[in-house]
Amino acid sequence: MIFSKRLAAVEEHIQAACRRANRNRGDVRLMAVSKTHPAALISEAIAAGITLFGENRVQEYEAKRRELPEGIEVHMIGHLQSNKAAKAAAIFSAVDTVDSIKLMDRLEDAAKREGKQLPVLLEIKLSEEEAKTGFAPESTELQTALERAADLRYVAVRGLMTVAPLHENPQTARQCFRELRRLREALAQEHPRVKFDELSMGMSGDYEIAIEEGSTLVRIGTALFGAREKRA
Repeated sequence: MIFSKRLAAVEEHIQAACRRANRNRGDVRLMAVSKTHPAALISEAIAAGITLFGENRVQEYEAKRRELPEGIEVHMIGHLQSNKAAKAAAIFSAVDTVDSIKLMDRLEDAAKREGKQLPVLLEIKLSEEEAKTGFAPESTELQTALERAADLRYVAVRGLMTVAPLHENPQTARQCFRELRRLREALAQEHPRVKFDELSMGMSGDYEIAIEEGSTLVRIGTALFGAREKRA
């Protein structure tokens, strides 16, 4: 099975990065980013032992989930428009890309209607790339969001996530990841009522660096599934 071989290679790299950073392998979760890939390939990943997946489109995952078994954990990892918050809260295990107070409030209302607690991560923008979204690290909006998060009943902030800028120099990604880790440490001191257990950073091209810099969750797509299928 091609997926199993790719998974073994990724696992070997994760373990090596953990050794370099003097970390336990159990401290890093592996998310298989299955966006654009068919349910059959996700089923192959499940058979290989993967239980955590990432999808980036509400409609796409809603269609695929009918063909998937229960018991897997699927996170929303793409940009989520606030008008799709209700559906996202209903079908996803967690939302890892909360990038505004408005979205956080919409998810709170939606999770309340669903009668569930919805774990979320706050997305932090640490690059100048226009396509990237997220809270600015020094913004008043981020501070306000965290103050509000402490009193939410149905949305549970669990930490931070970011996407490193695309750059040939690996030190650019390292600096980004290091900055997010330092921000997490500072915010945890400032907001003791909010949990900051999760630090989601690192993808197929830079996950080893992310682990060395403290990532607790790496989001791996291409290295596991191969190149994404092109949309029609």
